[in-house]
Amino acid sequence: MTTVTTALASPRQPAPAADKVRLAGTGKRFLIRGQEIRALQPTDLEVRPEEFVALVGPSGCGKSTILNLVAGLMGPSEGQVFYDGAPLSGLNRRVGYMTQKDTLLPWRNAADNIRIALELKCRSTSRQEAASRVAQMIELVGLKGFEKHFPAELSGGMRKRVALARTLIYEPETLLMDEPFGALDAQLKLVMLDQLRHLTQLRRMTVIFVTHDLGEAIMLADRVVVFSGRPGRIRAIRDIPLPRPRDIFKVRFTEQFARLHEELWDELKDEVVRGVDL
Repeated sequence: MTTVTTALASPRQPAPAADKVRLAGTGKRFLIRGQEIRALQPTDLEVRPEEFVALVGPSGCGKSTILNLVAGLMGPSEGQVFYDGAPLSGLNRRVGYMTQKDTLLPWRNAADNIRIALELKCRSTSRQEAASRVAQMIELVGLKGFEKHFPAELSGGMRKRVALARTLIYEPETLLMDEPFGALDAQLKLVMLDQLRHLTQLRRMTVIFVTHDLGEAIMLADRVVVFSGRPGRIRAIRDIPLPRPRDIFKVRFTEQFARLHEELWDELKDEVVRGVDL
């Protein structure tokens, strides 16, 4: 099991080759209206290749900040972020990032929204190859027959499928997900979680998944990382020993799931008592 320490790691220390992502003493501060706000305490965390890691904790504890750091959208205030053993500098074009909002372009149909990443030259792709890959992704996420529909004509679940297909089409090694299904109803969310499980395992992807839903984290993850309130620090890391492949629709009713949920809730409930919005 990967361990987490509180000591600051040297920014020159190389990441082990076995890690896909490594935070080494990585912290983040923001200056807001002249006041410095610390979002994330210096943190050490390793994510192995093809591992699914879920980050849970109160709002504002730095979970989304970690995704932004791994994506290279911002730099750390201290420490470093390593990707495949190398210090990360600038945008990380080897990751895909799916946010809470689907951010679909309303004037483009489903197929054209999915095609965007290929048009932006994230990967060099011919027109014929792009058309073939878009068709394959539409089939893979269950959107066959809705290729020409515009976002306003799609249900919430279908819009999420388009967003997921758009994120996966340029074949990122690592998928960063920030509560991507939070706005969906409970039944539809289960369907999307099952599809996510299938696609990420099929493509052997590394996933860092931010959620407020403990059940969601347990159903999907190999490990769950529990954060304290702001400034965020890691309170605990729990392995999820549920066997794979998991039946998303049934695993919630097992005794092992209930025990894991209780253990993780014990790590979070103090934040709730203090009035932190989970």
